[in-house]
Amino acid sequence: MPYTLSPMPYTLSPMRYTLSPMRYTLSPMPYTLSPMPYTLSPMPYTLSPMRFTLSSMPYTLSPMPYTLEKGSRGCPGCLSMPFTVAEGIPSICVLYTQGIGNKEWREFGRTEVIDNTLNPDFVRKFILDYFFEERQNLRFDLYDVDSKSTNLSKHDFLGQACCTLGEVVGSLGGRLEKPLGGIPNKKCGTIIVKAEELGNCRESVMMQFCGNKLDKKDFFGKSDPFLVFYRSNEDGTFTICHKTEVVKNTLNPVWQAFKIPVRALCNGDYDRTIKVEVYDWDRDGSHDFIGEFSTSYRELSRGQSQFNVYEVINPKKKGKKKKYLNSGTVTLLSFLVDTEVTFLDYIKGGTQINFTVAIDFTASNGNPAQPTSLHYMNPYQLNAYGMALKAVGEIIQDYDSDKMFPALGFGAKLPPDGRVSHEFALNGNPQNPYCHGIDGVMEAYYQSLKSVQLYGPTNFSPVINHVARYAASVKDGSQYFVLLIITDGVISDMAQTKESIVNASCLPMSIIIVGVGPAEFDAMIELDGDEVRISSRGRYAERDIVQFVPFRDYIDRTGNHILSMARLAKDVLAEIPDQFLSYMRTRGIKPLPAPPPYTPPGHALQTQI
Repeated sequence: MPYTLSPMPYTLSPMRYTLSPMRYTLSPMPYTLSPMPYTLSPMPYTLSPMRFTLSSMPYTLSPMPYTLEKGSRGCPGCLSMPFTVAEGIPSICVLYTQGIGNKEWREFGRTEVIDNTLNPDFVRKFILDYFFEERQNLRFDLYDVDSKSTNLSKHDFLGQACCTLGEVVGSLGGRLEKPLGGIPNKKCGTIIVKAEELGNCRESVMMQFCGNKLDKKDFFGKSDPFLVFYRSNEDGTFTICHKTEVVKNTLNPVWQAFKIPVRALCNGDYDRTIKVEVYDWDRDGSHDFIGEFSTSYRELSRGQSQFNVYEVINPKKKGKKKKYLNSGTVTLLSFLVDTEVTFLDYIKGGTQINFTVAIDFTASNGNPAQPTSLHYMNPYQLNAYGMALKAVGEIIQDYDSDKMFPALGFGAKLPPDGRVSHEFALNGNPQNPYCHGIDGVMEAYYQSLKSVQLYGPTNFSPVINHVARYAASVKDGSQYFVLLIITDGVISDMAQTKESIVNASCLPMSIIIVGVGPAEFDAMIELDGDEVRISSRGRYAERDIVQFVPFRDYIDRTGNHILSMARLAKDVLAEIPDQFLSYMRTRGIKPLPAPPPYTPPGHALQTQI
């Protein structure tokens, strides 16, 4: 398509996702469509048959390959739009993404045009990189294509839907249905988007090899052989991807089994050449070359058989000696493929992320009525507490189906008797401290500032124990709890908090602590446990469950609060998937199977090849 796109200001690391706005149906509502309500600037864009190339983000993140896809007829997902025309209309769906720290929408890709049908099923997929810790906004626009022009303003706008990538992934089975809007006073129907993980990006293989009658290289002994594996690149070069251990003084070594990601071995291409070199180890590093052989993942996948006995060839010897046969053989003893279980497997299987917030109401925050207070309610912008709460909460809420969040406060005197509490409900209802959505939590926070008296001290253990009680009652993997503590000062109950954290480390629970204001937070580093595992009375935490950051480190110097919040969320949430997986793995909890794919009424389920 001769369409241009201004350069994306970031790059995406290799976590693959495919997005699919699915089928839609147009229904009887004769009306005239107004032209597209906005103007698109020319954007460079190249369409390949199935995939789109993404630039990458300036963050180093562990790859979590994912696919959002448009279902083909009879396959998961469809898009229905009530609309009537005399004949079928050609339709197209356009995907837009938003950059970090700004509101500018950029075109990411377009589906194919479906002609002359009221029920078009889009086939083309969008591959996106997915990051749990980022709010990745998406927009789908639908058009009735009136000509061959690539200028969207030349076509009739049918409706649009906005969501986040997290919403799609966090929906049961990775299937999200959203209403289409964008045309005043008109019902535009719905769009269904389906998420699917790219399988070969997370397979690992366990292999074991042995050697037989390898060349003798040591004068006083035999050989000390080891193997070096290389994957081939597109340009014909090779990149080292694994090296075995050295087996001393033998010509018939048996190397230990090793595990390697399929991505690292062949980049997911089962027919790509894999070169294996055999060396004799020397102490001075000048290892002697014994020989080499080539294979592929597809050949290796046959397992132990006559096909996987390889002659080790030394090209120099072969060129010099007419009777040269080989320098020994290497045999594949075992080949076992294992699919790594990911955070998203649990989410697709229905595991819920329960989010709780606890806010510091101690007097050191300052009088909320004064602009110098950290709790000051500025009518024009969020205070630091509000920014931290919104930054983290708006991402986590995508993984909680009911969007009901407990909101607690600590360190305040409560009406009517002025008793000090370190575990009170922001909405004033201790029996039901739940607020609807992050906006509900924000409202409860603002109301509490008007009714309680800031006091002290700064005690964390009561709110940690509050969440731990709930986490202790659900250990089957169906729920995981995340507690966000936002505080301005040095902790007062360090010993009790350390014990609470050690106790909670064996529960399905993580703790995020955000420090706001100018105070020194040196003591918090001990709670983080990144360098030294936290302990209490001789007991060490079973796993690291705490992440602490001072908010001041993430404030954008230009005053861009959206960027500040995005940076904060990225850092404090990046560890959650690994903490989540460490709990599930140590408990031997497997993800539940995802629900069966959606099949539109009246269509038999078909398999895509």
